[in-house]
Amino acid sequence: FFLHLTQDHNNIMVKSIVSTAIFLLCSSGATAFSLSGSEKAAVSDSTLGSRRGFLSTSVATIVGGTSIAALVAQPQPSYAATAKEIITTESGIKYAVTKEPTNKKPIAPLKGDIVAISTTGYLVNGQIFDATHAEGSSELLVFKVGSGSVIPGLDEIVSRMVVGQKVQAIIPPELAYGEKGVCLDDGECLIKPGSTLVYDVFLKKSSIPPP
Repeated sequence: FFLHLTQDHNNIMVKSIVSTAIFLLCSSGATAFSLSGSEKAAVSDSTLGSRRGFLSTSVATIVGGTSIAALVAQPQPSYAATAKEIITTESGIKYAVTKEPTNKKPIAPLKGDIVAISTTGYLVNGQIFDATHAEGSSELLVFKVGSGSVIPGLDEIVSRMVVGQKVQAIIPPELAYGEKGVCLDDGECLIKPGSTLVYDVFLKKSSIPPP
């Protein structure tokens, strides 16, 4: 996939930083944080893969022959959950595994574990709203599973993953920023109220928190 920024580069970078700050400040409980440089090396157990994204003109990512754009536009009652198809959770999240782990016995995070992920967030039109922790960047997003430090949909997806796995997920508004969205003081909204979001997530590391 190729990433094409649809707005002025500087504006996108500013919005990405602001949205990430709001993303963390608006959450409750423990706070997620970034990991970079030598700290990143401490949690790294494999080399980051190539960056994935969306076509700039549409969310036409094909997973198992199904268009993400089509899934967002039309309710899909059910899917046969296979490795190449879209899986729908009871909460309404739709996701597909885009890369399987190389480890034959991968670790699955449990509630309370500390995880480190690479992630890119998109609007349904394919526009990136947060690439601060994208694959290939110098930072990982680190948080405690189940602590409420990230949006519920992202927390749920990570709890369903194993280390080394990559997924692409469609998160409904009620498990993202709901009817509030993410808006600046001047009224401009980085994420409009009621927005469905799409995330690429790569689970890099999971560990038991220190006593």
